[in-house]
Amino acid sequence: MKVGVIRFPGSNCDRDVYHALELAGGEPEYVWWNQKDLSNLDAAVIPGGFSYGDYLRAGAIAAITPVIDGIKSLVAEEKPVLGICNGAQILAEVGLVPGVFTVNENPKFNCQWTQLKVKTTRTPFTSLYHKDQIIKMPVAHAEGRYVNEDLELLHDQDQIVLQFEGENPNGSMEAITGVCDETGLICAVMPHPERASDMILGSDDGLNFFKGIINF
Repeated sequence: MKVGVIRFPGSNCDRDVYHALELAGGEPEYVWWNQKDLSNLDAAVIPGGFSYGDYLRAGAIAAITPVIDGIKSLVAEEKPVLGICNGAQILAEVGLVPGVFTVNENPKFNCQWTQLKVKTTRTPFTSLYHKDQIIKMPVAHAEGRYVNEDLELLHDQDQIVLQFEGENPNGSMEAITGVCDETGLICAVMPHPERASDMILGSDDGLNFFKGIINF
């Protein structure tokens, strides 16, 4: 399965995601921000980092680059798309997932391990977990606080993917830190599964996010 790893000026988790996809048995391929034709791909991951223009608002400039048209084409073809950290902010900015990821309640960069609860297994990325399973992955962001004016709809449509378990480090509404679209094929998460893809890193709980893409 060929999975595109989208790169922007400022991406700094692209190689980590590439390695995690290899560990999962996929065929990763780097894709630059100015590539529009992604028809050769079976899925895509938008990794974390600080994409060019984030000083305006996280994802604001990335959202108007040519590769977003390619991402939307993948979505139209019902191929899975995962956004991690800055990638999650970008997916929210372009309206492919509901809500926004905005400045942390304590407006400082936050980097720590977190306990997370898997709230749905209907997405390709969480299909190898159990509902309400507790997993361990790190966060690293200053703009990760999830805000949505219609949380009831999220619950009704089973669009909450991850919640912080215990400490809520950024003040997200209902401790939500991962959401998906109505189909479940587009997923945006603030924690970094690629940084928890091998026990040498302290946890391999995140590897199933990438194995799930391959199994899909």
